[in-house]
Amino acid sequence: MSWYNPASWGKTEQRRRIPYRRNYNGANTSRLFSSFLGNSSSADKEIRPALRKMRDRVRQLSRNEPIATKALQIYRTQVVGDRGLRLQVRARNLPTKDKPKGSLDVSGNDIVETLWKEFCQKGVCEITGRHSFIDCQQLVIEGLIRDGEVLVKHVRGADNKFGYGLQFLEPDYLDEEYNQTLNNGNRVVMGVELNSVNRPVAYYLFDGAHPYDEVGKTAGRTRVPASDLLHIYRPDRAQQTRGVSAFHSVMDKIHMLNGYAEAELVASRLSASKPLVLETQDGVGYAGDSFDDEAPEMLAEAGTIMQLPSGVKLSSVPTDHPSTAFAEFQKAMLRSIATGLGLDYVTLSSNLESVSYSSIRSGTIESRDNYRMHQQFLIDHFALPVFKEWLNIGMTAGAIPFPMERYNKFANNAYFRPRGYSWVDPQREVQANINALQNGFLTFSDVAQAVSGRDVEEVFSTLQSDLEMAERYGIKINIQPLGQKTPAQPEVNDGTTDE
Repeated sequence: MSWYNPASWGKTEQRRRIPYRRNYNGANTSRLFSSFLGNSSSADKEIRPALRKMRDRVRQLSRNEPIATKALQIYRTQVVGDRGLRLQVRARNLPTKDKPKGSLDVSGNDIVETLWKEFCQKGVCEITGRHSFIDCQQLVIEGLIRDGEVLVKHVRGADNKFGYGLQFLEPDYLDEEYNQTLNNGNRVVMGVELNSVNRPVAYYLFDGAHPYDEVGKTAGRTRVPASDLLHIYRPDRAQQTRGVSAFHSVMDKIHMLNGYAEAELVASRLSASKPLVLETQDGVGYAGDSFDDEAPEMLAEAGTIMQLPSGVKLSSVPTDHPSTAFAEFQKAMLRSIATGLGLDYVTLSSNLESVSYSSIRSGTIESRDNYRMHQQFLIDHFALPVFKEWLNIGMTAGAIPFPMERYNKFANNAYFRPRGYSWVDPQREVQANINALQNGFLTFSDVAQAVSGRDVEEVFSTLQSDLEMAERYGIKINIQPLGQKTPAQPEVNDGTTDE
């Protein structure tokens, strides 16, 4: 056996001389991956040149593209809803021997909740007087999805009894072109001043009117401490300073799909018009009934019988629209867009054809998990910070009749309840909740929150009030106690079977 003849090598020798590839397929640099480019960069480096252009384009989509408009409407409806986040305060009194945890401070909680409802009214919580607190929540969630970030300024000394209000600013006020290193060692990245551990310490906002307004525009920036401003955004990477739109991965598909739909619509309209063309051997010789840009036209009416001159032929323009492949292609694109936006296809497309109970329930449950995630984000980054600032300033001003020593008692025991969701199949899901309650897998609080977004104490209080009112008017209401079997009802023939 010759050592230099590879054909005579054994399998062991061949394995020793073939390099073992320790690599990932995603890092392959072969011909098939030549267009799969990726550069090492920070999140801010990627965002900085694209931030304004993406924001402007998504706003254009939301103005003109039905899919983008519908997506924003879904988020407003499903995350905030018509009642928004509702405050529930569960502060307790000092513990006693009988109650080691302390009893609920019912009167104190009621006072805080009542004053908060007063603050949430239109004309009180927001300094322009145009928005209620529910409207403010709608502005936050829509701005978060469309623009990628929201700016809310704490206005101390506002013109209301609490001395506190909110000012909403579009992210255009935060100058993404302002980037430099300050003398104190802090860095300004896209208008946000960061300390050595990347904690925001201040924001540089444009003065005066909206920076893109033609009227009332003023130059210059103002340094606003981070304690005076809520910069709300959901980062995709740990060291990301500015937020990007939720549409970033699908905005090209929405724009191109709308262009394709427009082209198909125009082509279909032309096809339906059935245009006809007059042809002659030499292109001249027929005067026609009228002229349009020097081209002869012949007028045609229903039931008309005519004879063309010699050498003139009437032919139709071939058309093949509407295309039979358009519907399936549009569905495929809408599924991709819905996936990128975290929505289910049925809701985004308003297409309920061929939908079964199990399929729509599966898609609905997944979407609702996404909505709940946004609800919790809205609570943590907007509602709770605003409530704590309102509580602090209100107590200091005397508008909330408690000493500052009780601030932590109420601030640390405040909860916001988001909207709940109705059942896809009420009969099945109500029975499932009853079984879960009977076996201890769920509590009344769990069910009340999941179904209606209400606090169980509010449910019981309202139920008690309704029962007392019914008794006062002599109306008998039969509420089946949990765990008690319903008496057997006589069977009624509905006509589908023989007697």
